[in-house]
Formats: sequence, C-alpha cells, structure tokens
Amino acid sequence: MKCPACGTEGPRGRVVCSACRGLLYREEIEGLVAEASEARRASEVRRESELLRRAAALLPPESRQHETISRRVESLSAELDGVAPRASDGSAEGSKRRWGGVGAIGSVALLAWKGKALLVFLLTKGKLLLAGLTKSGTLFSMVLAFGVYWAIFGWPFGLGLVVSIYVHEMGHVAALRHYGIAASAPMFIPGLGAFVRLKQYPANPREDARVGLAGPIWGLGAALAAFLIFRWTAEPIWAAIARFGAWINLFNLLPVWQLDGGRGFKALTQGMRLAVAAVMGLMLYVTGEGLLWLLLIAGGIGAFSKAAPDEGDTVAFGQFLFLVIALSLLSVLPIPVEAFQAD
Repeated sequence: MKCPACGTEGPRGRVVCSACRGLLYREEIEGLVAEASEARRASEVRRESELLRRAAALLPPESRQHETISRRVESLSAELDGVAPRASDGSAEGSKRRWGGVGAIGSVALLAWKGKALLVFLLTKGKLLLAGLTKSGTLFSMVLAFGVYWAIFGWPFGLGLVVSIYVHEMGHVAALRHYGIAASAPMFIPGLGAFVRLKQYPANPREDARVGLAGPIWGLGAALAAFLIFRWTAEPIWAAIARFGAWINLFNLLPVWQLDGGRGFKALTQGMRLAVAAVMGLMLYVTGEGLLWLLLIAGGIGAFSKAAPDEGDTVAFGQFLFLVIALSLLSVLPIPVEAFQAD
C-alpha cells in the first residue's frame, strides 16, 4: 500500500502512513461520508449506517473522526431497532427500562402468539435465502457437507440437516444486513456446522445480541417448518429433521465464548441472565432434555462471571426466553426409528 501523500510503501491493512502519519484512505473516507450524507437527506437509515461503518473501518480507532462516526452509527442502530431514548431521571419509565422484565414478559407473550407466523416469516425471506446460494463458496461447501452427512445418515436426513444449518446462518446474514454490517456468505465445515465471517463488527452489545439470536430464531423457523410437514405427511424423517434442527439451535444458545447464546448474554442484565437460567432449569424439569443441564450450568456461571450492563435489551431478553422454551420442546419430539434408515 502506497501513501497518497508521501509515497511511502507499507503493508496492507494499515490505515495510517508510518512516515507522514497521514490517512491512507482519505479519499475513500471522504467519498463514503459524502454518500452517507446523501443517504441521510434521503432518510435511508440502513444505507447511511452501512456507509459510515465502512468509513469507520478505514480510520484509526483512537481518532476523533472514528469516535464521531461511531456515535452516529450508534444513533442509527437505535433508530433501526426503534429503541427509545434513555430516561435521564429516576422516573417510573427509567426504572422499568433498567429492570427490563415487564417489557420482556410482553415480548415473550407476543412471540408465543406469533409462533405460527415464524414459517410465514421464513417464506417471506425466500429471496435472501436464494441469494446466498448464488455464492460459489457457499454452494460448494454446502454440497461437500451434504455429501458427508449423506454418507453417515442417508440423503434425506443429510439434506434436511444442511438446509437447517443454512437457514440458521442466513438468519445472521439478515440481521447483519439490517444494521448495514458487511459480512461474507455462509461457509460450511462438514461435521462442525457453518459460519459467517464478519468484515465489520456490531457497534454495541444490543446489536451483537440480536445478530447472534437471529440465527436460532431462523433455525427455529426451519425446525417448525419440518415439524409442520411431519404433522401433514406423517413421514418420520421430517420429525427427525425437526428434532435435530431444534437440538442444534438449542446448543447454540449456550452462553459461552462466541456461540449465539454468549452473544445474547452480552445485552442482558444480571437479573435477566438469572431469569434465563431459571427458564433453562424449568425446561430441563419439563422435558428432561440432557443438553439443558449444560445450558443451565453455563447460564448460572455466565450470570455472575461476565460483566453485565446496567440496562438490558428487553427484546433480546424476550427472544432468549422464547427460544429456550420453544427449542426445548421441539428437541424432545418423538422420532420413529425408521427415520434414520438410509436409502
């Protein structure tokens, strides 16, 4: 990379010249900021957010310009999610937001009422799902993973498993696009699942939590679709796909490391985390699903071992509770033995 000001060459990836300390991507930054200003005048919130995130990535993190752009991105993120301004006094509204539980109970009830609409939601995203398949890396790795699962389980279950994982990953992609965060298409690793590589990072814990939980939400939609087909056709393979898909997404709710549950926990207060752990314990008692032991232990530890925000995201809280309940119930769906007989 050659500095446009002094001509000094340096390794790619740097944003500041080692000789003159000038910005290496000044023209690109100015162009992106100008486009963002046009998007702002046109009230294109998502477009403005995308452009400003790209500009911030070309600035040194300690610079004043980076700080200014980051504050604007935070504001746009709140606008995209419809987040109300933080209460500045000790009013009842501020106390309610600090605890967050009352709003979360309403979120759970609303999500439960809309449970049947998850499949409809998934179908409305058909264009995005098909777009992901146009990426050669995604398609090739997906076919490779399908071949591995076919050899182990037979082609019907192998195909269902690959599609379930793909839908889960596209849930992350949809949430990233919602915020204007650049990311790669899904890539499959046979035997381990799939991943989406972020080219930028969420601006705050709320974004990170909602991007993380979007995968299990879409994955739940895929599992519910398989369950509905099973109820319609009585074909046992669909029950197997629904149950295993639910189990995979439940595993991803483990609040550890970079799993979806770990990212979801970042936006929850300590009280919210304890409530999620309590629901994990309740569903363990109701379903007897052994995986919930692991979630319960990790959730209890995570409630105290990780720094928790003073104000949690009630939407992420409601999503987490609903996912634990719905996925736990689907993960114990009875499966006839013949579902795993390879063709």
